[in-house]
Amino acid sequence: MSVRAEFDEWAADGRDRGMEQRHWHTAKHALARMPVEAGETVLDLGCGSGYAGRALREAKGAGRVYGLDGAPEMARNARQYTDDPSVGYVVGDFGSLPFETDSIDHAFSMEAFYYAADPLHTLRELRRVLRPGGTFYCAVDYFEENTHTHVWQDRISIEMTRWSYAEYREAFREAGFYIGEQDTIPDRETEIPPESEFPTDDWETREAMIERFREYGTLLTVGVVP
Repeated sequence: MSVRAEFDEWAADGRDRGMEQRHWHTAKHALARMPVEAGETVLDLGCGSGYAGRALREAKGAGRVYGLDGAPEMARNARQYTDDPSVGYVVGDFGSLPFETDSIDHAFSMEAFYYAADPLHTLRELRRVLRPGGTFYCAVDYFEENTHTHVWQDRISIEMTRWSYAEYREAFREAGFYIGEQDTIPDRETEIPPESEFPTDDWETREAMIERFREYGTLLTVGVVP
């Protein structure tokens, strides 16, 4: 199944809002770090319901926000969630971003970058559209060190890229970025069920669940354009 078909189904089932609820616990901390100034232009890559772009408009006064998604139904839903004329949504491919060179100040992506067919090429495209001094905040829960997420590939028909911390840094540098920072954002808000409910179908041990959310959380890699 293609990215478009897979996530059109998710949008039709209302799972775009569910993604927002699950990701917000760590996404909000990544968004708070972004050096967005009033009036700047921001790209939300793989925007889903569009929550990240709307948050940057409300909290940081971003001037123009573009949410790009490969699934038309996702973009259609996102448009319905806001009447802000400075927030727009486009259907596009991660490998060919529909923006002029040096036209974006900052870019963000939460739990979407690993769906890129050619992630290194996507990084090069981001490097192209970002202005000098611009940043790309790339947040993922699916990465090599987080072994608890490796089973996700078995549950979805789309090929996913599973890089390690080091592979993210290497790819960012190869695409022309400096590494601004890289760390993990622990999820302190997800409610861990009481011990009496274990074992479960998804977790062999309580310790594994706690490790997944509290220790690994979300991997954030920040690239800066020279």
